[in-house]
Amino acid sequence: MMFRLVASQAANPQDPRSDEPLIELASRQGPVACIWESAQSLVVPRTYRRFGNFPEACAQFAASGWPVAVRLSGGGIVPQGPGIINLSLAYKAEGKPLDASDHAYLLICQMISRALTPFGISCHPAAVEGSFCDGRYNLAIGRGENLRKVAGTAQVWRRLPTPDNEQAHTQVVLVHALILACVDIQAVTTQANRFEQMLGSDKRYKPDRAASLFDLCTLPECSPGDFLDALKASLARSVDSTHIPQAV
Repeated sequence: MMFRLVASQAANPQDPRSDEPLIELASRQGPVACIWESAQSLVVPRTYRRFGNFPEACAQFAASGWPVAVRLSGGGIVPQGPGIINLSLAYKAEGKPLDASDHAYLLICQMISRALTPFGISCHPAAVEGSFCDGRYNLAIGRGENLRKVAGTAQVWRRLPTPDNEQAHTQVVLVHALILACVDIQAVTTQANRFEQMLGSDKRYKPDRAASLFDLCTLPECSPGDFLDALKASLARSVDSTHIPQAV
C-alpha cells in the first residue's frame, strides 16, 4: 500500500493546522500525504491553555505578527512560516496507539532522511536537549556536543466511524514533521522563548541546538529558493516510493 500525495485540505492553506483534515480523508480514501507550508506563526499543543494568561499572550503575539494556533497533536511550541516545510502522513493503523506510535515516527523519519540524501545531509532520530519541542524522534545531525535538530515530529490518533458502517470504527494516525529547511534559527528560537517567558513558563530553548538545512546543503551555487523547491520535490519522490505495511 502506498501514500497518495494530496494538496492541503484546509480552507486556508496558510493555516498552521492545514494537515488536520487529512485524518478524515485517510479514513475514507486510504493513506494520504501532504507537503505544505504555513504563514508565520507559533503553534502549541492544547496543554498550553493551562496558563492563566494564555489568551492575553496570544493577543499580544498576534498583534506583533506572530499569531498563535493550538494544534491537536502533543509536543511543545514550534514556529511556522517562510523557510519551514511540513510533511504530514495520515493512514489507518491497527492496534493500540502506544504500541504503534514508534512505527509512525520511524516511517516519517526514514522518509525525510531519504529525501535529504541528495543534498549531502545525513540525519538520524534523536532527542536534542535544549531544542524547542524536543522529543525522541527529532531528526538530528551530528553526535554528542554537535547534535542539532533539523526536524521535529508529532502525531495524533483518532477513532472515526467507517464510511459504510457507522456502527464500526476505524483508527487513523496523523504524523507530522516540521522541517527547518531555510530558517533563521536564532530568530524563531527567540520568538519561542519570548512566548514561554510571557506565559510565566520556565522553559527556554537554545538556538545552537537546531540547524537550518540550507546551511548544511552541499550542492554548489544553490539559492534558498532553489533549495526549497528541490527539497519539496525530493520529499515528494520519497513519499511516492514509501510502502505502508498492511498491519501496523
